Amino acid sequence: MKWYGKAVILIGLVVVISGCSHEAKPKDILNEYISDWGEMDFEKMYGHLSQESKSKITKKEFVERYQKIYKGIEIEDLQVNGIFEPNDDQEPEGDSVTFTYTMKMETMAGPIDTTHQVTLVKEKGEYQDWFVKWDPSLIFPSLGEGERVVAQTIEASRGEIFDKNGTGLAINDKAYVVGIIPSKLGDDSANTKKRLSELLDLPVEQIEDKLNASWVKSDLFVPIVTLPMEEDELQRYIEIPGVTYREKIVRTYPMGASTAHLTGYVRKISAEQLGKLQEKGYSAGDMIGKTGLEQIFEEKLRGRKGGHIFIVSSEGTFKETLTKTEPVNGEDIKLTIDAELQQTIFKQFNGDSGTATAIHPKTGAVLAVVSSPSYDPNAFVRGLTSEQWDKWSNGPDKPLLNRFTNRYAPGSVFKTITAAIGLKMGVTDPDETRQIDGLHWAKDNSWGTYYVTRVSDIASVNLRDAFVYSDNIYFAQEALEIGKDRFMKEAETFGFGEELPIPFSIKPSQLANNGIDHEIHLADSAYGQGEVMMSPLHLALIYTPFANEGDLLSPHLLQDEESKVWKESLIRPETANLIKEDLIQVVEDPKGTAHSASISGMTIAGKSGTAEIKNSKEDNTGTENGWFVAFNTGESNLLLVMMVEDVKQRGGSGYVIPKARNVFKSFQE
Repeated sequence: MKWYGKAVILIGLVVVISGCSHEAKPKDILNEYISDWGEMDFEKMYGHLSQESKSKITKKEFVERYQKIYKGIEIEDLQVNGIFEPNDDQEPEGDSVTFTYTMKMETMAGPIDTTHQVTLVKEKGEYQDWFVKWDPSLIFPSLGEGERVVAQTIEASRGEIFDKNGTGLAINDKAYVVGIIPSKLGDDSANTKKRLSELLDLPVEQIEDKLNASWVKSDLFVPIVTLPMEEDELQRYIEIPGVTYREKIVRTYPMGASTAHLTGYVRKISAEQLGKLQEKGYSAGDMIGKTGLEQIFEEKLRGRKGGHIFIVSSEGTFKETLTKTEPVNGEDIKLTIDAELQQTIFKQFNGDSGTATAIHPKTGAVLAVVSSPSYDPNAFVRGLTSEQWDKWSNGPDKPLLNRFTNRYAPGSVFKTITAAIGLKMGVTDPDETRQIDGLHWAKDNSWGTYYVTRVSDIASVNLRDAFVYSDNIYFAQEALEIGKDRFMKEAETFGFGEELPIPFSIKPSQLANNGIDHEIHLADSAYGQGEVMMSPLHLALIYTPFANEGDLLSPHLLQDEESKVWKESLIRPETANLIKEDLIQVVEDPKGTAHSASISGMTIAGKSGTAEIKNSKEDNTGTENGWFVAFNTGESNLLLVMMVEDVKQRGGSGYVIPKARNVFKSFQE
């Protein structure tokens, strides 16, 4: 009985011992390793390595190598899977076993999809008997000892912007970067920095800050300044010890200030923008459109980067490409803009604050959009000083303000709309004369002290006279007879309250803030005052019916867009031609308000206007904006709107008309 009891105890002990020594199968160990790999838990992966593998690479080295490679190639969606046979669940006969696995991942250069093998060896360990026999090929199959994985971004060329004739407005062009190689500064480095500081008009402290950057090494080129577009004389720089230059391609705006508000500019992406746009492929240091067409067409212009991931041998030579994606360059954009006309108009402002829009009166193609004063967009790419930025941002002339997207009171250039409505409603008879006495008029005593004024004291005034002399009283009386409801309804058909079909964000023009609520408001609106606000482009468009027998055209800025009619048969042809003839007389008649625009051999239809700008109804010291809208009626290929701010003491609209005349004369030549 005693022997039997001992036998039972012995059998139980054997069972317990065999349970504790249960070996994990190689397949299970590999699955654990692969699971940790997929999670990119490199520390746990290291725990599965054989002792021999661990003797060749420390945990720190192992983890850092994986992290560095995976971060460098910008890995996403890592998938590692073992390929097992039915008998892989059985205990292998020897001390090693080899399995096949697949590895897939997305990287900055495209997908990588590989198949490789991994060997597990049997070793006595604390928790398992099978361990991974690791070598660099388990990162990538062709990666050997002492070799490196390199990831390179292949930049895409930004698309360029051209005018209708192929003239570059925003292009990628060569620039010279002046810099210093510290090791070649010589013994008198202080004098070198001083001389360079004087040539570049840059404080010595800024030069030293660049030289003291953490990445700088004695034999590396340290860029200091990208030279302005027009500067290509390099001899005076390279004569200074340690100073040299490099060429690089930068965004360039050949037309400078004249097209600045049209093209806008690019700058390095900000940290805030990068946080929002990183998923779209942007990286630190990338250039991005900040304003104008550069911003509007950013997606088309930027293109898509490529990438190249490859292995470099231990000797430093190229060994093998793992994956490569070619860049996709940005799309070029061709505009309807005429760069020569744009520059001509801009020069006419000569620093005056104002704006201009030119369109083709037969197609609606936008030929020029000008804002003055302006700024040099090249400075944002080649180097903008804090002093210059402060001047542009806070200066009283506001050169950064894009005036051609703003709205303004149009003044008397609005009278064509009132005339067209009056003729349509049958209120206006072109042959009928109105008897008007004096330069001031009020409907009755209900207007109190308010009255409408005019410039010329003409007793009998018909429609033609009203245009020639720009008679506010005539048009005010016409509007009162039309009535505010009919006036508002018919005026709105000219596109008020509607978005203009053009890439720039321009607020819709308005007739009133909250409707026309009284007779004085209606009278003022009839000649473009009151609360009427219009953009220069919309103002140009409402003159197209007079060149197209009543069709109001749609604008287009891109050359591949078709010409379209925005408001078909808005005005009857006979009405459109009648008003056009009256506009011709505004210029041709010696007494016309725009007679100074007359050009021998060219027939111009035009309308001048002076809009009062007041802060309140009681303001008697406000300023005036001068307007002139005109188109040539022969070849009929230019419709121009020009506005200059603050002309009250400079002749009103008479200050603007000669500028516009110069544009038409130059365009004719």
